Amino acid sequence: MLYAIPSPPLEWNAITLGPLTIHVYALWLLAGIAAAAYLTQRRLTRRGAPSDVVLDIVLWAVPLGIVGARIYHVLTHTQDYFYAGADLWDVVRIWDGGNAIFGSLIGGAVGAWIACRRAGIRFWSFADALAPAMLVAQAIGRGGNWWNHELFGNPTTLPWGLEIDPAAAMYPVGTAAGTLFHPLFLYEALWNLVGAGLLLALDRRFHLRWGRLFGLYMVWYGVGRAWLELLRIDPTSDTYLGLPANSAVSIVVALLGIALFVLRGRQHPEREESVFVPGREPAAAGGDPDGGATTTASGRTSEDGRKDAGTGDAPDDRESAAPAESSSES
Repeated sequence: MLYAIPSPPLEWNAITLGPLTIHVYALWLLAGIAAAAYLTQRRLTRRGAPSDVVLDIVLWAVPLGIVGARIYHVLTHTQDYFYAGADLWDVVRIWDGGNAIFGSLIGGAVGAWIACRRAGIRFWSFADALAPAMLVAQAIGRGGNWWNHELFGNPTTLPWGLEIDPAAAMYPVGTAAGTLFHPLFLYEALWNLVGAGLLLALDRRFHLRWGRLFGLYMVWYGVGRAWLELLRIDPTSDTYLGLPANSAVSIVVALLGIALFVLRGRQHPEREESVFVPGREPAAAGGDPDGGATTTASGRTSEDGRKDAGTGDAPDDRESAAPAESSSES
């Protein structure tokens, strides 16, 4: 088809190096994690955090995120794992595929919370720095779905229809070869990239802290997944209230995001002055000699790395901003 989106050959989904097999899907996920870590580190250090704190958090968040992703997938595809004669060890065979972003968010949040407590960083400060980076990471990770011939929607005659190999595991039974499908992986990637840009713009304009930016991330991602899942071909997914599991959970996530934005805004109408837990701030204060953010005369680290002169915002007496160690935001 002249205008169809091709998918990579199925034999390209893994690289074999002697006894070692590297799945290309995993490489896409690793690329997304690396991008998120880099962008989050830049954003967080500009607010005064140490230059290596995000790596420490990632070492906790990623493993628990993988565990959470697997648990969520199994619980929302019970007919794939629990039936007469089933091998229950399939539940833990994560290398055979089957992970879910919502489960990874839950597991990753637990890991990040633990790591933030150990590092003395406010959890919600980290979450706000992470929010746009998460959308970028999720957009990159969807490339793995394209590579694996999965995450596609109903048949379509649109010029950007996606080619899927009839031998692919997710190819619908009884569908004619050559049928084109909605490229849901691409729809979601574009949705996420637009959302990342929107969150960055809103953050610069309104200084959204105390978890409010992460709340907006939940709303944006939840709304996007809710309608995209309605187009998805996933015959083994469980349903709740007549909706695919991921659509139902997406709606809940969006509603929780709205609640988080409103409640945290009411609890903390003041400007966030420090990313550190009270009492865990570094002893030293001052500007970054390498050109990072500076600490203002009022004790606040300026948001764009310049001296904040006479803004009139009174700092919280309990906190002072720490020196930043990075340059301008991506």
